[in-house]
Amino acid sequence: QVQLVESGGGLVQPGGSLRLSCAASGSIGSINTMGWYRQAPGKQRELIAAITSARSTNYADSVKGRFTISRDNAKNTVYLQMNSLKLEDTAVYYCNADIRRTYSFSSLNYWGLGTQVTVSS
Repeated sequence: QVQLVESGGGLVQPGGSLRLSCAASGSIGSINTMGWYRQAPGKQRELIAAITSARSTNYADSVKGRFTISRDNAKNTVYLQMNSLKLEDTAVYYCNADIRRTYSFSSLNYWGLGTQVTVSS
């Protein structure tokens, strides 16, 4: 079994900061790319940041310069540091990862259940 659990969401004022964490646990052989998605009410889920096992990163234009994705391979954890938060950042944030399970020859894609981020004054 493999699961992803997000934490760190909550209510924050415009211009404030939050740090999201996502820890993978279970029978993990290796983790390839990890990423963060978000989905606001009435909108499609979008990829906002991704990081490879070699720590190469990509960001959506809407968050470039404000968000930073990182990972700790020893802890099987990916982070999203969110600064200068705006009202339009309000959404459910989901963790995603491509993971090869122990004794498996192929990787599967996994999703966390999501954590709510609300930016409001």
